Amino acid sequence: MTRAAWGRLLPWFVPAATAFAVLHFFGTPDRQIALYAVYFLAAVAVPGTLVFRALFGSRGNWPEDLGLGAATGLLVLLAGWALGAALGAQHLLIAWPVLIIGVFALVPLLRRHWRISEPDPLPIAWSWVVAGVLTVVALWGVSIFETNPLPPATGVIYQDLYYHLALVHEMTRTMPFQVPQLAGDELRYHYLSDADIATASMITGIPPATVLLRLWILPVTAAAVVTFAAVGRTAAGRWQAGAIAAALGFAGHALTLGSPTGPVNSGLPVSLVSPSQTYAMPLIGLFTLAALQALRGRSLSRVAWALLPVLALVCAGAKSSVLPPLAAGVGLAGVVLLWRHRRIPWPAVGLLGAIVFGILLGQRLFAGGGASILTVQPLQALHWVKPYSTTLGRNDGLGLGGFLLPGMAKASAAGWVFILGLVAWWALMQAPRLIGLVLPPAGPDGVVDRTDPGRWLLGGIVVAGAGGLWTFAHPSLSQGYFFTGVLPAAAALTAWALTDRVRNWWIALAGASAGAVWQLLAPGPGAPARPSVAGWAWALAVPVLTTAAVMVVASLIAVAIWRSRAVRALPVLVIAAVAGGSLAQAGYQIGGSAVTVPPKRTTVTPTTITAAEMRAALWLDEHAGEEDLVATNVHCSPMNPPVRCDARGFWVAGLGGRRAFVESWGYADEAVAAHGAGGLNYTQQPAPDPARFALNERVFRDGDPADVARLRDEYGVRWLFADRRAGAVSPNLAAVAELRHSGGPVTVYELTSRSG
Repeated sequence: MTRAAWGRLLPWFVPAATAFAVLHFFGTPDRQIALYAVYFLAAVAVPGTLVFRALFGSRGNWPEDLGLGAATGLLVLLAGWALGAALGAQHLLIAWPVLIIGVFALVPLLRRHWRISEPDPLPIAWSWVVAGVLTVVALWGVSIFETNPLPPATGVIYQDLYYHLALVHEMTRTMPFQVPQLAGDELRYHYLSDADIATASMITGIPPATVLLRLWILPVTAAAVVTFAAVGRTAAGRWQAGAIAAALGFAGHALTLGSPTGPVNSGLPVSLVSPSQTYAMPLIGLFTLAALQALRGRSLSRVAWALLPVLALVCAGAKSSVLPPLAAGVGLAGVVLLWRHRRIPWPAVGLLGAIVFGILLGQRLFAGGGASILTVQPLQALHWVKPYSTTLGRNDGLGLGGFLLPGMAKASAAGWVFILGLVAWWALMQAPRLIGLVLPPAGPDGVVDRTDPGRWLLGGIVVAGAGGLWTFAHPSLSQGYFFTGVLPAAAALTAWALTDRVRNWWIALAGASAGAVWQLLAPGPGAPARPSVAGWAWALAVPVLTTAAVMVVASLIAVAIWRSRAVRALPVLVIAAVAGGSLAQAGYQIGGSAVTVPPKRTTVTPTTITAAEMRAALWLDEHAGEEDLVATNVHCSPMNPPVRCDARGFWVAGLGGRRAFVESWGYADEAVAAHGAGGLNYTQQPAPDPARFALNERVFRDGDPADVARLRDEYGVRWLFADRRAGAVSPNLAAVAELRHSGGPVTVYELTSRSG
C-alpha cells in the first residue's frame, strides 16, 4: 500500500480507536468488539456497497460508497431476516450476506462493482472532518453507556431499553410475532430496528443485551453520518457542505446563549433509548439522497425505482414519523417543478407514490392498531417546556379534552404574548437547524435560485418536521420525533446555505469561532427563584437581547471598517456563528460527560434492578426453551408501588428472553387507547385482561395448586419468576412447582407435569 493510501486511511483510525476505547471502558469484551466489527463490515457494509453501486452507481470514492453501502446493507440484511423469520430458517441467516457477496463475485456483469471505475476521491480535509464527527459520536457513547450498565449489574436501565430487548428476542422467533410482555397479543409496532439487532446477535452469537446496549448504535450512527454527508455534498455540489452537514447533523446541538433552560428537541437525531429513531436515520438519508437526485433530473434505474417502495416500507417499520416530512418535501419540490416546467413532474409523482405506499402499508403492518394517541393539539409541546409548565400550565394535568392545553385556553392576551414568545424563542435557539429557511442557499452575490428542487425538498422536510412538533400532541412528547427525524436534513440545508455564500473561508472560520465562544461564555440571569410569567420572560429575553446587541454592535463596527465587503460577509458570519455555537454546545455537553464519568451507583432504590435479579433473568434465558412461557409477579416500575402501578417493568421479558403470560402492559394497545381514563396516564391504566391478571396474581400470592395447574394446562406456562421486591410470594409455590434457581429476592420455579 502506498504512502498516499495510508494517508487516506489515517483519519479513520481515530474514531475506530476511540470507539474501541469507549466500548472497552464500559465493559464490552474485546473479542466481541472485534467480532462485531468484522460482522458489520462483512455482513452489512460490503454486501450493501455492492448492491448500492449496482443500483445507484459509485460516488467515486470509498468513504461515501461504504457509508451509503452500510445504509443499503441494513436494508439487504433485513430482507434476509424477513425471509428467515417467515420460513423458520433463522439459523441460516449467516448464509444471506455470503450469498449476496457470492453473486457479485461469480456473475461477470456484477464483478465491476467491486471497484471504482471512475475514481473521484474526496479531499483529505473532508475525511478528517467526517472522521472528527465520528470521533465525537464515539465519545458521545460515554454519556449513554454510563447510565445503562451491561447486565448483570445493580443499576437503573431506561425502561424502553428493556422493552426493545424483549422485542429483540421476539425477532429471533418465527412469524407471526406476539407482544412478548403479553403473550398471545399480536405485535403491531415499528420493530425493524429490533430485527436488525436480533440479526446481529444471531449471526455473531453475541448476547442481545450487549448488542443493544453497546455494539449496535455506533456503527449505525456512523452510517447515518456518512449518508447525510453525501446528501449535503450532493445538495450543494461542494465537499465542504457534506462535511459541515455531518458535523451539524450529528455533532451539533441547539443553542442556549446563556438561557437557563434549553428548547425541546435540542440534542442529536440518534438515541440509545430509541433504537427505532437511530435505525431510521441512515435509511431515510438514503431515500433523501435518491429523491434529491431524481428531482434534479438524474435518471434512476428501473431496479432502483422498484426498490424505493420497499425502502419506504422499511422506513415506516423503523420509525413511522420519518416519512411524512419527506413526503412534504417531495410534494413541495414537485409543485415547484410543475410551476417551472408546466408539465407533470413524474419523478416527484413516483417518489410520492413510493412514500405513500410505505406509509399506508406500514400503518397496516406496524402501527398500533386503533390505539394511536397522536392527536391534533397545537403547541402541546410546551407542556414539556419549564417556562410554560411552571406558570400558565402548572394545572394542565394530562391536558385532555380540548383543542388547546387548559392553561392556553384560559390565557389572557398577555399570556398569549408569553406563549408565542416561547415559540419564537424556540425557533431562535434552533437556528442551527432553521437558519437555512431564512437565509437559503445563494451564491456569493446573494442571488437565490428559487427553481432548484433540492432547496424546496430540504426546506419542505424541515418545515414539515417543525410543523409536526407544534401541531400534534402526545402524552410522552412523541410528536417530537417529527422534528428529531429531520435534524440531519436541516443540517444539510444550513451547510448548503453557508457554503454557497462563502467567498473567503477565513471569514466563515472567524464567525464560527465567535459563535462558539459566545455560546460557551454568554452571560444569563438564571432561572427565576419563583416561577412566574414575568420572571421567565425576563430570563429568556435577556440572553436573546444581549446576543442581538452584541451582533448589532459588531456588525456596525465591521461595516464602518470594511464597508461593502462587511455587508456582503454578514450572512456568512451569521450562519457560521450559529453553526459554531451549535458545535460548541454539543462539544461542551459531550466532552463534559466524557471527562466526568460518575462513580458506579450501587444504592438500591425502588426503580433499581439488582445484579441478583438480572442474573436470575439471564439464568432463565439460558435454561428455558425458546418457546417456553413465563409467568411473573413483576409488572411495575418502580416495583411494588404504594398507590399506582406504572406498568413498564419490562426487564423480566427483556433479560429473560421469553414471552410472559402477563408482565407489563404500559405500551399495550388497550392501555394506550385508554389514556386519560380515570385521570390516569396510559402507563398507569389497569391490566387489559383483568381475569388473566387476577389469575397471575393469585398464583404468586396464594400458590393454590388449582390455579397453578390452570396456568400450566390452560395457558401453557412453563416457568414462574417470583420476585419478593415486586410483592408477596407464597411459600406454597415450593410444594406445587420445582425450584430451579434462587438468588437475592428472586426464585425461579419450573412447572412440570407433576406441578399443581
